[in-house]
Amino acid sequence: GYMAQKGLDALIEMLLTAVGSLYRAKADLAVIASNTPHVVFDRVKERSPIPLLSIVEEAGKKAVSQGYTKVGLIGTGFTMKESFYKDTFGRYGIEVCVPPEEGQAYIHDKIYNELEFGIVKDTTKTEFLRIIDEMIKRDHIQALILGCTELPLILKPEDTAIPLLNTVQIHVESILKEMTTRK
Repeated sequence: GYMAQKGLDALIEMLLTAVGSLYRAKADLAVIASNTPHVVFDRVKERSPIPLLSIVEEAGKKAVSQGYTKVGLIGTGFTMKESFYKDTFGRYGIEVCVPPEEGQAYIHDKIYNELEFGIVKDTTKTEFLRIIDEMIKRDHIQALILGCTELPLILKPEDTAIPLLNTVQIHVESILKEMTTRK
C-alpha cells in the first residue's frame, strides 16, 4: 500500500543521499552491502552518479558460472517474500526456491533475534539444516543462497550437502575485481 511505498521512496532517497556523498568524495563505485535494500536497487542505480554493484546480480553471475539452474534462497522474511532474487536470477535462467511459510518464519525470527546479536545456537543450526535438507528433497536445489549477511555466522560450507552461495564473500570478491580492473 501507500505506507509501504512511502517507506520505499524514503529508502531510495536515503540510499541516493549516501551514494551522492560517495560521489562527492570521489568514489569510483558504490555498493549496497546488505540484501534487503536491493528491493529498490534498480531505482537507485538509474539515478546514481556512479556505478553501483549489486550483491544480488553478482550472486546471480556466480550461480551461472557454476552452471546452476535451480537454487534455494534463505534470508530475512522480506528477502524471501520479495521477488528481487527471483527476478535477477530469472534473467540468468535460474529458478529460485524458498522454504515453506513456517520455515521462512523460523529463519526470519532467528536472524533478527539471535544472529543479529551474534548469538549462534546449535538448536537453531540443526533446524536451519533440516529446512535446507527439506528444500533439497522437495525442490532439488543445486545450491543455496545465503541471502542475508548474518547467515555465514551459522552456516558453513561443510555443513550442507550442497554448495553455499555466500553473498558477502561473492560481493567482496566482485568489488575487489571491479576495483582492480578500473585502475
